[in-house]
Amino acid sequence: MKTSIRLALAGAMLACAAARAAGADTTDASLQAARRYAAFWNTGDAALAREALAPDFVDRTLPPGRAQGPDGPLQASKAFRAAVPDLKAEATHLVAQGDRVSVRLHFTGHFTGEFGEGASRIRGKGQAIDFQAFDIYRVANGRIAENWHLEDNLTLLRQLGVLPGG
Repeated sequence: MKTSIRLALAGAMLACAAARAAGADTTDASLQAARRYAAFWNTGDAALAREALAPDFVDRTLPPGRAQGPDGPLQASKAFRAAVPDLKAEATHLVAQGDRVSVRLHFTGHFTGEFGEGASRIRGKGQAIDFQAFDIYRVANGRIAENWHLEDNLTLLRQLGVLPGG
C-alpha cells in the first residue's frame, strides 16, 4: 500500500476515534445531568435541580399551571412533596445517546399530606403511592436544556383517591 494511502487511512481512523471519544464525552455529560435531575426528584433538593437544568430550560410537555423554566420542576416537587412527604424517586432505566437521555423514574411513598387546590383539595390517609414517569432530555453544555415527559397520572390519581379504582 502506498504511503499516502496509509497516511490517509490512519488519519481517517484517528478522526473516527476522536469522534467516538467526543460522543462518549457528550453521552457521559448527558448521563451526569440526568442522574443529578433524578437525585433532585428523589430528595427535593433544589440545588440539584439548579445544577441539572440549564438557565433557559424548556419543558416541552408543560402541564397547565406550571411555570416554564427551572422554576416549574421546583414548584412541582414542592407541591408533590407536600402531599407525599416520604416521596422516593428511583431512576431505574437511563439510556443515553449523544445529547439525549431517556429515563424511567419509579415514584413511591405514602399520601399523608394534602393534594389539590381550593374545594378539590384532599387529605391523604397514608395510602401507598407507586407510579412511574418517562422522560426524554436534551442536554447541552452538561445541563438539561429540554424535557419531554409523560407521567402515569391515571394510576397516581387513583392511588390518591381523586379517581375511583385505587
